[in-house]
Amino acid sequence: MRAFVTGGSGFIGSHLIDALLEAGWRVAAISHRAPILQADRVEVAPIEMTDVSELTAEMRGAEVVFHLASAVGSSGAARDDYFQTNAAGAEAVLEAARRAGVDRIIHFSSAGVLGAVREGELAGEDYPAQPILPYDHAKRAGEEAARRYAAEGMNVVIVRPGWVYGPRDRRTFKLIRQIARGRFVMATKGAARQSPVYVEDLVKGVLQAAARGAAGQVYHLGGPQIMTAREIVDEVAAACGRAIPRFRIPALPARLAAFLLEKAFFPLHREPPLSRPKLSFFSHSKALSIEKARREFGYSPQIEFRRGVRLAVDWYRRNGWL
Repeated sequence: MRAFVTGGSGFIGSHLIDALLEAGWRVAAISHRAPILQADRVEVAPIEMTDVSELTAEMRGAEVVFHLASAVGSSGAARDDYFQTNAAGAEAVLEAARRAGVDRIIHFSSAGVLGAVREGELAGEDYPAQPILPYDHAKRAGEEAARRYAAEGMNVVIVRPGWVYGPRDRRTFKLIRQIARGRFVMATKGAARQSPVYVEDLVKGVLQAAARGAAGQVYHLGGPQIMTAREIVDEVAAACGRAIPRFRIPALPARLAAFLLEKAFFPLHREPPLSRPKLSFFSHSKALSIEKARREFGYSPQIEFRRGVRLAVDWYRRNGWL
């Protein structure tokens, strides 16, 4: 079996490639800004994700395409950049897969398409999509493209991961490093409910979706727990041997500070220390129900956050990140 992976140099993509290679797959992957960790064992394709002709040529002979490549929400990209990568890029990948005759496409969407799940509710896959941030809107457009290709007869499965963390993750690491250095201050009450999922659990679910997921369907792949942002931060602090200051930044000043910092840092092409996408984690709930994936293909995440965050912190320390 041959798999084609976009976003293979990213956090989730690198773990997915590890799992595919371990299972005996031949893997081809797009190389973008960062190198592919497993470059000596992978067919590396240094092509643009929006080049349909080159994508088509590279995808020929692949049974499955895993489309992960994305401009992440905390990157500080312009709105047009999000849509170029997360919407137009998805369209190009889907069209190339159709031309190449790929058997199945696994499209990675985002829980961000839901916006903010209402207090006390768990969002199933049919929960109303009300994206808030530019990243969310772009991922929603990419998901709509995947749905459209599925409606036209392509074998497309859509997955929406929860809040993914684990070894190699640079996004979560920024939060962990702040806490480990005693520089973290809570913004808002941290009452937003999140669905943390350890990367190994997520990858197992993705491979189950590839094998047994129904064409045209969306699946939520969260972890075994729903936790508030405050609970997540407290567990990270415990894993780092730190305490979180009692002082917190109220919601309104936090939103104002995030807006001003985004404006100040954007011309510098740098990520601000606080931004609306970062603040979203503390204020916009993404409480996901995973019952559909559990029922249809046996998805069963095993690693609770307390254990998983300690595994991640240990990895960061062993590898000199902390």
